[in-house]
Amino acid sequence: MDIGRLMPLALSVGTGGAVAYLAGAVGLSRTRRFRQVGVPVRAMVKSRPADAGDPTGGARPLLQFVTLDDAVMEVFSPVPASRAQPLVDGGRVWVSYDPADPREVAVRGRERVWLDAAFIVLGAAAVLLSLGLFLSAL
Repeated sequence: MDIGRLMPLALSVGTGGAVAYLAGAVGLSRTRRFRQVGVPVRAMVKSRPADAGDPTGGARPLLQFVTLDDAVMEVFSPVPASRAQPLVDGGRVWVSYDPADPREVAVRGRERVWLDAAFIVLGAAAVLLSLGLFLSAL
């Protein structure tokens, strides 16, 4: 195959794979950090009007909790509600917050480790495919 056509393909596949791999690695690192240093607390789920300035488009409710130093925090849920695990108004969920920055939270039991692992596996496969394309072009 023509090297002029194969090199841009190899470069784009490799770049996309590297980005996917890094996204998965950062997600797993964040989950591990919350499991180690996160402070577990119960949070109350609060619905809000559709025009509350939500950057998530209304898919993620607010979570209100009290930190260990008695500060009341209200943050958008890092995960959307689902049919299997709804986040209903007035409900309670366990969250872990970062003591250094209480605005950073993870909803316990909804970390999506499988998704981060899939990003790592698919990203690594794309990088290897890119290397194969690059080597076949030489």
